[in-house]
Parts: sequence; structure tokens; C-alpha cells
Amino acid sequence: MGPPHTPWKALVGAAVLALLALLAAPGAVTAAPAPRESAPVYSYANAIRETVWVNTGLDGDGDGRPDRVAADIIRPAEPARQGRRVPVIMDASPYYSCCGRGNESQKKTYDAQGRPVQFPLFYDNYFVPRGYATVLVDLAGTNRSDGCIDVGGRSDVQSARAVVDWLNGRARGYTARSGGKPVTADWSNGNTGMIGKSWDATIANGVAATGVPGLKTIVPIAGISSWYDYYFAQGAALYDGGPDGLAAAVESPAAHKNCAAVQRKLVEGAPRNGDWTDLWTERDYVRHADKVRASVFLVHGMQDLNVRTKHFGQWWDALARHGVQRKIWLSQTGHVDPFDYRRADWVRTLHQWFDHYLMGYDNGIERAPMADVERAPDTWATDARWPAAGTAAVPLYPRTGTTAGVGVLNNRPAPSGQSAVFTDDPALGEADWAAAVDRATPAKAGFTTGPLTAPLRLSGAGTVTVTATPSTTSAHLSAVLVDLGPDTIRNYGADGEGIVTRTNSTCWGAGTTGDTGCFKETAADVSKVGFTVFSRGWADLGHATDPQHGHPLTPGKPYTLTLQLAASDHVVPAGHRLALIVGGTDANLIDPPASRPTLTLDLARTTARLPVTGGAPALARATAGTPAADRPTGTVLKGIAPPADPRRLPNGD
Repeated sequence: MGPPHTPWKALVGAAVLALLALLAAPGAVTAAPAPRESAPVYSYANAIRETVWVNTGLDGDGDGRPDRVAADIIRPAEPARQGRRVPVIMDASPYYSCCGRGNESQKKTYDAQGRPVQFPLFYDNYFVPRGYATVLVDLAGTNRSDGCIDVGGRSDVQSARAVVDWLNGRARGYTARSGGKPVTADWSNGNTGMIGKSWDATIANGVAATGVPGLKTIVPIAGISSWYDYYFAQGAALYDGGPDGLAAAVESPAAHKNCAAVQRKLVEGAPRNGDWTDLWTERDYVRHADKVRASVFLVHGMQDLNVRTKHFGQWWDALARHGVQRKIWLSQTGHVDPFDYRRADWVRTLHQWFDHYLMGYDNGIERAPMADVERAPDTWATDARWPAAGTAAVPLYPRTGTTAGVGVLNNRPAPSGQSAVFTDDPALGEADWAAAVDRATPAKAGFTTGPLTAPLRLSGAGTVTVTATPSTTSAHLSAVLVDLGPDTIRNYGADGEGIVTRTNSTCWGAGTTGDTGCFKETAADVSKVGFTVFSRGWADLGHATDPQHGHPLTPGKPYTLTLQLAASDHVVPAGHRLALIVGGTDANLIDPPASRPTLTLDLARTTARLPVTGGAPALARATAGTPAADRPTGTVLKGIAPPADPRRLPNGD
């Protein structure tokens, strides 16, 4: 049989023990522990500041020359002198000259030779001394770049992708906008992380969806994942204009002069009828989530009514299906950067994230809890995964109550023949409906549970399926979930969308006279309320039979439609009630239909399926108390109305 065999693992284990014993012997020299984070050891004042114009390979403005985009760069000088390469943090934006970035609307500035002086935000001040290069890219057709802005299309995405390619030696860069000498990124190690808020975040999503090599991570803050869903919700128009209006707001004078053909395509490809076109297919990044190779640190405000929360929900779910490494922060704010509501924790966490994915530090960030969710102003909870573990879709059913026009919501379907009727009033919206949920009013159908006997957490996205009969040839529907009960929340309807800006400043990183790295402090802007709307969905009933193409309705004919509720994460406390409200036009959040219909809901064919953490047992525990029909009616509640214009510049896109 031969001699006994010693397993190889035992040999390795013995060798390790022997080595440890040797290192522990008196006088032994032990190796220093590996560093866990980059340190500010490089000079910011003496950093290299330059601009490279990168060839995109496109000719959007039709001048017969390939478009070049301006990539402004600040990088530490010392690593290059030592023959070492550095990673890149990149923010590609259309806003660097027209509107500015951040809470203080900072713009890029340059010296007399055209070299960068001020970079908006803190990324350069904080990360350049720690061994990173910061690269800010002007999207094609903006600031100092050639070409045309095309609002999330090929030109926008290629503007940034070309720079990632140049950083990895696959694209050509030059010292000037036209002519100039070729220049290579011989100082870059190729590892690139993209970051940005709003349109900038959207470009990060779009570039990641191309699968470009070298893009190691993205940090999209309030980013769009599909441009159709920025302008429409299941056929219902969210705004009274299209992407051509955004292009006109940000394009450079040269682009405004030379890009009429691109503007025309934006108008023709985005009709205001809510139909899906090829233009939207090109700008749907979710369908290419399978190509994403970068990790994703996603940040969104759960009351963001500009880039609404459907964007992060569908993007997150698609990334999860394809196994993308990811992390998420969800705040109670509107369209706000985390630097302005959780500053110190944000800088620390972002530092760890970039150190791990761009520098390779083993700091454990990828093993940390996946989700941080703001439960109350400045009060956060963590979850190992998101949506929360144990969450399942659970049905709830609206029924008529003992008071006419005041319905109940429970786990028993309505009997055949029950209905609710409302008439679209474009002057009213979710705040008006919720304030009068305990009264019969003509513009909404409201249904509530009794006071909950246990907290009820809803984590993720739900649906509401309705069967509605219209009285006219057009109709829009809105469905909202409401937490009925007193609370103190961020005032997302105010100008700061949940924050107020102080006069004092603090500094984050190194600075110079032209770029101090100091920013005004912020604080939570809070309001006491009697209800909180926490999830919303909108749709055009004319798209019920064909989601991609609307059709005139037949008055008196029932239509069945499933409204997609936007993703959220909310805990309805014990003692509060959960409400489902169905109405027509949600004022300031969708545009009204061509007519003013009366709609009859068939309650026996109307169901909400909600993402309840703990599933049906948790819902049963929470709703085991007093039936909603036994409560006093007629109370008027106070809440927060949405902003009159959720899509406002400079930081709105």
C-alpha cells in the first residue's frame, strides 16, 4: 500500500505555525501591517494642472472633424516623478460652465494660460493629496468641448467613455482643441471611478452600461437609469417639455449654432404622447445592466421628485440580477448630494470605497452592510442587504367602508359590485388627497388600514392593479402610499429639498487661493406633519392595452392597468395607519390628460401588492387591531406638498 500520505493542507499548516513561531522569537523582525487607507502625503498646491482634448470618434456637429472633449485634470506631481501611476476619479458633466455643481453652484475656473484653477466640489481637494488624479470632463457640446449634447444618447455617453479609453491607452488625446500635439496618459494606472449627481450620475450609469474596460466603479447620486422614465410614467407626461429643452439649457454657444440637426432629432424622437420610440431605447441603460463590470455605490433621496425613485429601483434590481457588487444609501431628502446631509460619514465612506476599488486596499468596505437608510432626519439604520431580507410582495385590497367615500384597506378582497368614483381635478394632488383621506372628496378614492398594532416596513417597489372605467377618451391615474400619523421629517418640498445652508464653512482636504476646498455647512430642514407620502406611481390609462403606444379610450369601457409604484424604504410605526389613495392628475408631478374624466374603480378587481418585510405574517401582526371603519372621520391632516417645479436648475436635470 506504500508509506502513509500526509495531506498537503497539513504540511502548509505546519509550515505556517513554524513561521509564526520564528517571527515570535525574541529579536525577530515583524513585517509592518499593510496600510488600510491612502494618506494625504502629496502636495495639492504643486499638483499638475492640465487639459487634454480627447477624440471621441464622433462628428456630432457635422464640421468634418472628429469631436474632441475637454478633460481637465489635477493630479499629484510626485508619483509621476517617481515612476508610479495613479488611479482616476472622474466626473463628466454638462454643467461646468452653464449652471455649476454642488450646493454652491461652483463652476470651473482657469488661469490666463487656460489651466484649471477651481474644480467644483471636494474631490480634488481631498483625493489628489491621497494619490488620486481628478478628471472633470465637459460633455460634448458644453463648455470647452466640441460636438453636440444629445441628452443621454450616444454623444453624451461617448464623451465620457472616450476619456476612460484614453486613460487606458485606447483613445487619442491632444494638447489643444484643434491641432496640438498627441498626449498620452502615461501617469494613469487605468483604474477609473466615475462619480456625480443628477445628469453626471446618469452619464456614469450610461458608461458603465457599455462595459468599458478600466471603469472599476461608479458612484451615481440621484442618477437617471432610463430617460423615458424621466419624461414619462407609463405614458403619462411628467413634464411639459422634452430633452430638447435640456439641451438648449446647457449647450455652448458654438453647439447652439451648429447642432440644429441634433436638436431636431430630440424633438422628433420624443413625442409628448408618451409613446416609446427608438430615441428612448438608445437612452435605456437598464437593458444593458448585463454589461456592467464596475461596482456601484448608488445614492438617492427617497423624496426626489426630479429624478424620481423609480430610477434607482429598476437600476438596482437589474444590477442585482447580474451579480454586480453594489452598495446603497437612501436618504429622506429630495434631489440632494450626501455631502450636504451626511458630510463626514460620506467623505469617510467614499474614501474607503475608492481606496478599495481603485487602489486595492483591503479595508472591508465590500463586506460592510449593503444599505444605509435614513429613518428620521440624521438618524440612519443599516441592512446587510437591500431590499431588506425577508421582504415579500403581499396583497392588500381596497373596500368601501361604513362612511360613503371613505374606504378601508385590508387583507380581504372586496365583494363583486363594490366601486369607488372620482373626477380628475388637475389643480389637486397627493398632498390634497392625503390631507382629506378621512373625508369623502370628489377628486380621489382613499382607503386606509386601522391603527397598526406593530411597525410595518415596506422595502422596495410595489404595484397597484386597477380596473377603471373612464367617462372620456383620455385619463391619467395616480396611486400613492401614505403613512397617516404624526412625524417630523425633512421638508423635501422646500427650496433646499430637506436641507438648509448655514453661513459658516468647513474645509475638506487641501486648498489654494483659487480653490479653498471649503464649503458652507448644512443642516436638516425639518417639518412636523400629520402624514407622509412615501411611494408613488403614475400612468396613462390609454397605454393600458399597449404599453408602448397609447390609444384613445372608449368611454364606459373598463380597462385594467398595473401602476408601478416607485421604490422606497419606509417604516409605518405602530399606531399609524397605512393609506392607499388613487386619483387622477397628481398636481405638479404629472401633466393632466386632454379631457377631465370621471373614473369608476371596480374594487373587486383592484389590488395593491406591497413589499412587506416579513411578508404576510408581518402584515397580519400589524393589522390585527381596530378596523379602519370604526375610526372618527372628517379630520384634516397636514403634510408636505411637492415642489411647484421639481425639475429646477442648476442642480436639476
